[in-house]
Amino acid sequence: MDPDAPPGEKPQIIIIKTSIGHEKIVAEAIAGRVKRRGAKVSSILSPATLRGYLLVESDDIDEFKNLIKGIPKVRGVVEGSTTMGQISHLLTPKPLVAGIVEGDIVELVSGPFKGEKARVQQIDEAKEEITVELFEALISIPVTVKGDCVRVIEKEEK
Repeated sequence: MDPDAPPGEKPQIIIIKTSIGHEKIVAEAIAGRVKRRGAKVSSILSPATLRGYLLVESDDIDEFKNLIKGIPKVRGVVEGSTTMGQISHLLTPKPLVAGIVEGDIVELVSGPFKGEKARVQQIDEAKEEITVELFEALISIPVTVKGDCVRVIEKEEK
């Protein structure tokens, strides 16, 4: 947000409804129009967890509504605006090992053991690494992999 903005023109966060799966295309189309017309848009956000919506920071809602007219895959603007506090959880990255607990059964999706199934033995949240024990190995050897190299197949039963 621009701290030098006049008091009457505080940037607001506008929510745009788009076709699901076309968020990036719409964001690029809006960015192109902003560059050509010099519109007052500070940022465009397309969070992966918020499918079918874009968040745009702009000074003037009416000018922005005129700017997006005719862009394919735009379904409309959600009435009102939101605050940074309400979307702050979308701005902070989620740890790679979030949602994985010891005892879960995972499948390795990359690396030399790709396709192997394993049980989670230990989780290092600081390094975002997981130590697993492969099911099909002849000798039980713990293998440490990055959190994005596994996909949870079955949660541990409590």
